[in-house]
Amino acid sequence: MEHALFSRRLRTEDESRSFAQKIADLLGVGDVVLLEGDIGAGKTFFARAAILHLLGYPEDVPSPTFTIVQSYSTKIGEIWHCDLYRLTSPDEAIELGLDEAFEEAICLIEWPDRLGDLCPETALRLHFTAGETEHKVVAFGSSTWLNRLENVIE
Repeated sequence: MEHALFSRRLRTEDESRSFAQKIADLLGVGDVVLLEGDIGAGKTFFARAAILHLLGYPEDVPSPTFTIVQSYSTKIGEIWHCDLYRLTSPDEAIELGLDEAFEEAICLIEWPDRLGDLCPETALRLHFTAGETEHKVVAFGSSTWLNRLENVIE
């Protein structure tokens, strides 16, 4: 069962980057992070910061808006960064191999509502909202995420 785990105000890009890096440090193969929120709320920024942190070196990390999926090899495993905005049915996610990636990679999924019932129950869901002077993120997930996020919740 999914619970609201915490909420955090992100006042600067540095705070947002640090938050993404802390979450990235907790991830391993088989973890799925669902990134929700309106356009401009911080989903892609979060994904980029997490990917760059796990890569450990500078790399171009484009938004997968048109490619739908960008993958990266890291020392802890493959990362799939997905932007599902253009999908019209969950079947298209299966055609991409996303169901297999849920088990074999770390998946950062923008617009996860396009997955329908394919959303893994064990996923961490981060809902981003943008304000005039800051962004806010609310984390939702199973109780197992609460223990894993102990050092992120301050």
